[in-house]
Amino acid sequence: MTDRELPEPYLDGYAQILAEVSATGRRLTRDEISSRRALGEQAAEAGHGLRALVSAHLAAARTAWPPSPGSANDALAAVQQIIDAFAEGYERAQLAAVRQEEAARREFIDDLLYGRSDLGRLAERAERFGLRLSRAHAVAVAQGPTAYDEGDPVPRQVERALISRFGDRNILLTTKDGRLLCIAPGHQDEVLGYFAKQAHAATHGGRIAIGRPQPGPGGVVQSYEEALNALELAERLRLDDPVLRSADLLVYPVLTRDRQAMADLVAGTLGPLITARGGAQLLLDTLTAYFDSGCVAAEAARRLTLSVRALTYRLERIYKLTGANPADPAHRYMLQTAVIGARLLDWPAKEL
Repeated sequence: MTDRELPEPYLDGYAQILAEVSATGRRLTRDEISSRRALGEQAAEAGHGLRALVSAHLAAARTAWPPSPGSANDALAAVQQIIDAFAEGYERAQLAAVRQEEAARREFIDDLLYGRSDLGRLAERAERFGLRLSRAHAVAVAQGPTAYDEGDPVPRQVERALISRFGDRNILLTTKDGRLLCIAPGHQDEVLGYFAKQAHAATHGGRIAIGRPQPGPGGVVQSYEEALNALELAERLRLDDPVLRSADLLVYPVLTRDRQAMADLVAGTLGPLITARGGAQLLLDTLTAYFDSGCVAAEAARRLTLSVRALTYRLERIYKLTGANPADPAHRYMLQTAVIGARLLDWPAKEL
C-alpha cells in the first residue's frame, strides 16, 4: 500500500495541527493526542499496515511542511507526538485483536476437549483454526517443570519451529492446564514427532506423550485422554523415556482393567515382603531394577549401586518370603506382573 492508497480520514486534521504548532510552538493538546490514538485503532481494525501508515504520515508532513517563519523544530516534535500516539492506538487495537483470538481459541479448545458444543457447530469453528474434524487426528501433550500459557516464550518457540518446518499443515498448537498441546492430522506422524523433539528441548527435558490417531471430533478427545493417561502411567511406573506413545503402553490399562484382581495378585504375591526388615519398598525396588535390567544381575546391581553379592542376597530373601524365585522363568512372569501392578496401584504406600 502506498500513501496515496491510504484513506484520508486517518490523516484528518493532521496538516492543521502541524501548521498551528509550527506557528505557535505549542504542544499537542490532550484531545488531539486522543484523536490520533483513535485513528490508529481504526486503521488497525481496518487492516492497514503500520509501515504504510507511518510512511503516509511522513509524506503528508512533507507536503504540509510549514513555510518560513514557522519553526521546523516544533513541527518535527509535533510529527513525533502524532506518530507516537497513532502507533499507540494501533498497537492497542492489535493487542485487543490478539487477546480476542486467544480467548476464542481457548474457548474452542475447552469445548473440543470436553464435548460442550454441538458437533456441527464445533466442526465449523474448527475450520477457523485449521482442523477438519471429519478426519482422524492425534494429540501430543508436553509437560514441563512449570506450567505454560499461550503467550509464554516456550509455546511461542515451539510454534515457530513447527511453522518453520511444516508451514500451515492444519496443525493446532495451544496450551491446556499448563501443558503444551499439539493437534495434528492422524496420518502426519512426523509432525507430532517433531513437536515432541522441540517441546523436549524447549521445556529443558520435559516429557511428551502422544495419543493414537482417532476419527471425528470425539477422536480428538480420546487421543488427548490417551496422552494424559500415558503421562500418568509414566509417573507411576517411573519410566525414563522422554517420549511416550500410548500405543506402546496399552498393556498397562489392560492389567488394571480389573483392579480388584490386580490388587489380589499384588497382595498374594508380594504381600509377604511387608514382614522384611525395613518393609516391602526396598525389596520391591530391587525387583523393579532386576526386571528393568532384563534380569541381568550385574546391571541391576549397578542401577542400585550394590555389589552383585548384595543383590543376590536380596533376591534370595524375596524367594524365601514369597516362595517365588525371580531367576526362575516359571515364577518370573507372575512376579513381574505383580511388581507392575504394585507400581500402578502405588503399593505399599497405599493400602490395597
